[in-house]
Amino acid sequence: MKGPVGWVLRQPDGRRALRRATRLTVAGGTGFYLCLYVVGDATMAIYAMFGALPLVMLSDVPGPPPSRARALLAVAPAAMALVTAGTLLAAHTWAAACGMFVVGFLVTFLGVASPRLAGVGVALQLFYVLPCFPPYAPQTLGSRLAGLALGILLTACAERVLCPDPAPRPYRAVLADAVAACADYTSAVADTLACPGTTRTDPGERRAAARRAFASARPSRVPPAERPTSSSARDHAFHDTRVAVWQIRDQMDRLSGPFGASGADGTAPAAATLLRHATAALRSAARGLREGTPGVVTDRLADGAAAFDVIRAAELPRTPAARMRRDTVVRETAEAARRAITATRIALGDRLFVADGDGPFGYAAAPRSTLWRRRLACHLTPRSVHLQNALRVAVAMACARLLAGSLGMSHGFWVLLATLSLMRTWAVGTEAALRPAFLGTVAGAAAAALLLLLVGDVPAFYAAALPVVTLVGFTVGPLLGTAWTQAMFTLAFLLLFTQLAVPSWHLSAVRLLDVVVGGALGAVVSLLAWPRGGHGELRRAVADFLTEGADCCRATVARLRDGDAPSRAPAGHRPTHRAMRLAEETYVQFVTERRPSREVDAQWEAALSVGYHLTHGGEPLAARGPAGVLAPWPDAAARLTDLAEAVATAAERRAEEIRTASPPGPLPTTDGAAADRPREAGSPAALLLVDTRGWLTGLADALTRLRTEAEAGPPRGRGVEPRSHWGQRVRRHR
Repeated sequence: MKGPVGWVLRQPDGRRALRRATRLTVAGGTGFYLCLYVVGDATMAIYAMFGALPLVMLSDVPGPPPSRARALLAVAPAAMALVTAGTLLAAHTWAAACGMFVVGFLVTFLGVASPRLAGVGVALQLFYVLPCFPPYAPQTLGSRLAGLALGILLTACAERVLCPDPAPRPYRAVLADAVAACADYTSAVADTLACPGTTRTDPGERRAAARRAFASARPSRVPPAERPTSSSARDHAFHDTRVAVWQIRDQMDRLSGPFGASGADGTAPAAATLLRHATAALRSAARGLREGTPGVVTDRLADGAAAFDVIRAAELPRTPAARMRRDTVVRETAEAARRAITATRIALGDRLFVADGDGPFGYAAAPRSTLWRRRLACHLTPRSVHLQNALRVAVAMACARLLAGSLGMSHGFWVLLATLSLMRTWAVGTEAALRPAFLGTVAGAAAAALLLLLVGDVPAFYAAALPVVTLVGFTVGPLLGTAWTQAMFTLAFLLLFTQLAVPSWHLSAVRLLDVVVGGALGAVVSLLAWPRGGHGELRRAVADFLTEGADCCRATVARLRDGDAPSRAPAGHRPTHRAMRLAEETYVQFVTERRPSREVDAQWEAALSVGYHLTHGGEPLAARGPAGVLAPWPDAAARLTDLAEAVATAAERRAEEIRTASPPGPLPTTDGAAADRPREAGSPAALLLVDTRGWLTGLADALTRLRTEAEAGPPRGRGVEPRSHWGQRVRRHR
């Protein structure tokens, strides 16, 4: 197709923009014209239009069209409550501003526990913004609620039947690709161990494919509405599946690299068999994720791991150190695959087998209210980017309402709309949005003023022009950028309000002034309140994660050694898990604020990978034996404790280097402690000692690689940033 329509359809988001503009034109326009020209109620007409506009243009609800339509209808009670609150609080500027602070904070912060709520957060805030300005007219509340209900109903119907957006690809399908790619990688490594030098599959090709699949499964690469970031057990399980398979990929890197070559002195049929069991389990998990049913997920890893341990125990006295380390990596791979299988079954709804409410999968049996409470409590800290964003939005919106009320702005909600739409989570991003927004508003206001001067008081013309401007403007605007979007918003708003009062070009000047005031206020708040956004918290969050992981490492070995380690809280409450969540979500915000270079991205993910290994690597070891299981080998256990202390100290040292952005220093040596090994055959405890040491030496290797990457280019949290032109420039953290 050629021409303007063809150009729109060829754009990456062109079809989506056209569908949204069509739904807004039909749903919002129908409600507006019906209420204004048939019912004869201008108030109802305004609320019918603004019941549709934010839900269509400023919301992102996950799921297929029927689910999205139901979610929009579910918004109606909250929307009516907010309109009622705004109407009643409009009597006093300070009361309206305080209400704006509460609404802005609660709507933004509660979105951390639910992507659906986060997707309609802007719309909910605007439902309070519109009625909270003078005139104070509680007698119009009935018209306001009726118009709002009509607008939401028409929007839900349009979402369901009129050009509905296709159902987005669910995250479980994206994760299934990563799991399947990791299974192929594991299979190639198993072939290498079974028949070195004769494998028909190149592990290097499978490694590259696994890395590409994992890159697609990063939460930062997934649309916000589909990210597994809610408080639900399903999203917890998706996260655990991704982390477990990520660990498997890292272990395969060790087996297929120089480490694997040094340990593969001849064939290793037992290790290859266990890896094939892991491959089969991962492929069943990938199939279950694609089909959405837990019944196809199978697990024979327990029997395979037990058989592998019997062979290892019998050969332990004469096993070379290199092969011992290789077998430990294979055993860790099997445990990670079991965690992936369990998490996959939980994500797909099979939770009856989870009996331990305090274990790593305790969230599967927890009530939804408990998960919500834990999720919100995790982010009730000044170091949480979600709490910072909620406070930033609340302060900016309250100040905008107070300023607009104090200055008596006739269309003060435009001030708050500009503040809400232009403010970003970091100051430089806000500044980058201001210039095109101001230019677009000037252009739109000038075009509207010229139109008003040329046409004059002809309501029929503006009524006919509004659908055309809405359809064309809201299709083209999002494709061309912020300037065009603001220009189209300005022109559409002015065409709408000229049908409610005598047309005047002064309305263009009012719109321009409101956008300048609102955008400038949002910019000032962004500059004063956590101006560096996720970039400012990333170092601290990752460092805290590594520090808590170091404590987990010490506690795991102390429990195995003598059982008198300080008890750890349940998995859902552990400080380590809280630090992990904060680090992950800070990293996601950092990536969405600006696109880092591939090297910086890999360096931060390497640091997170070490944290996962510290946190999750010891859990299966602690589950394999009772407290004090290593007591029969006091000397070996003491050396193991020394090794754990060296690894934990190295993790804490690297954490401090990340926190302070200082050059990496030397790490404690672990070679001497790693050389000791028991020679008793047939003892599961002896194997546990070997595997614990293998886990610790693997951590030492990972910390060494992390230090090497830091020497080549330390993770500075820097991406591609637009230049800042503030009078007081936001300094980068080094």
